[in-house]
Amino acid sequence: MLKIKQLLVDAYGCDADLDDQDFLIEALEAAAAEVGAKIVRRVTQRFSPVGVSAILILAETHMSIHTWPEHSYAAVDVFICGEGKDPHKAWEVLVDRLRPESYDMNELVRTIGEKRSKDS
Repeated sequence: MLKIKQLLVDAYGCDADLDDQDFLIEALEAAAAEVGAKIVRRVTQRFSPVGVSAILILAETHMSIHTWPEHSYAAVDVFICGEGKDPHKAWEVLVDRLRPESYDMNELVRTIGEKRSKDS
């Protein structure tokens, strides 16, 4: 049975340029490097008048940041599997880059290899 952790983070009061797609991709790349994840694809989308979605597709799943600069808010998803690849280490890099005043984190644990009923 394989257990995979996924972090869903709401970052408030970010003191970073949340409208800079290059900065956001570089932040995700640094987080991926910290945990030894292999980047397969980079995707960014700019929104009007402001806001960016930056996504790294990884061999080990994905990481993403979706921003609302007018609210200094970022929604972050860190989903990484693989031996020794800790999503909390990736988040440490991202929190250092985004510099939020506060954040709320939810951790999901996904289980592979175990049959479950629809009611579980």
